[in-house]
Amino acid sequence: MRRSVLRRFGLLAALALLRPAQAGPLRDMLRERRDQRDAVEGKASAADGPAPDKSALPAGATVEADVAYGEHAANRLDVYRPARAEGAPLLFMVHGGGWRNGDKANPRSIRNKVSRWVAKGYVVVSINYRMLPEVAPVEQAEDVAKALAFVQRSARSWDADPTRVLVMGHSAGAHLVSLLTADPTIIARHGGQPWLGTVSLDSAAFDVVEIMKGRHLGLYDTAFKSDPAYWQQASPVHRLTGKPVAPMLAVCSSKRSDSCPQARAFAAKAGPLGGRVTVLPVDMTHMEINEQLGLGGAYTESVEAFMRSVGLP
Repeated sequence: MRRSVLRRFGLLAALALLRPAQAGPLRDMLRERRDQRDAVEGKASAADGPAPDKSALPAGATVEADVAYGEHAANRLDVYRPARAEGAPLLFMVHGGGWRNGDKANPRSIRNKVSRWVAKGYVVVSINYRMLPEVAPVEQAEDVAKALAFVQRSARSWDADPTRVLVMGHSAGAHLVSLLTADPTIIARHGGQPWLGTVSLDSAAFDVVEIMKGRHLGLYDTAFKSDPAYWQQASPVHRLTGKPVAPMLAVCSSKRSDSCPQARAFAAKAGPLGGRVTVLPVDMTHMEINEQLGLGGAYTESVEAFMRSVGLP
């Protein structure tokens, strides 16, 4: 998209000129940025981000907000606990936002997951991490690993079982949890342990090298710059040299041209290495895949079938 078109017609008009596969992710990212801004501006205080939405909590459940897992101000997480938990399974959630935006308490990301799985007895943890331009995606993955290792060490204090953890991420968050799943050295550096399963919600960035060599959105240039060696480091498919840390469900939008092919290529490489990666195409937009997970219906039931297959209730 030429800058002259953007100047002449404005961003919304320019979006209309893009192919659906190009416009969809950008439109979704802009919507998420708007929603996040509105959530922050709607707060009564001047804190760093929106407060957790307690209206999603089942009766008797509680939330502990802004627990520090590291020294940086962004190294914070929220812990949603059921009314009665004893050795509870744990869902660990990483938000998206183009590696630059987003928040652990964004209702579109967390509300329906809390409502469904806390009611089923899960402890749900939603994290923040450092973002662009302060740190690039590979460094963000280190934050996610630090948070996960902290959660594993802290789980028993929340009446959760550190050996029964499901790791989940959406969009940029899906890319980050896929990096951790592909390369066990990342979590090991932080003293963490393997987990039971990973759910990647519409990453489309399993192979950054392939993305950067073709036509792509500008958000990828902002995140991954121009160094091919860094593209390799940031690619889950290229970090995958042995059996993945955990089985993975790769949910992908069939409305996008890039998401499912990227997921299938990762699955094809993982299989001969002893890994299990199941690709789940769904007829939803990039944002719907995240927001509607936890609502009743076939999509959520498919994710729960994967959860049961790795030993989770």
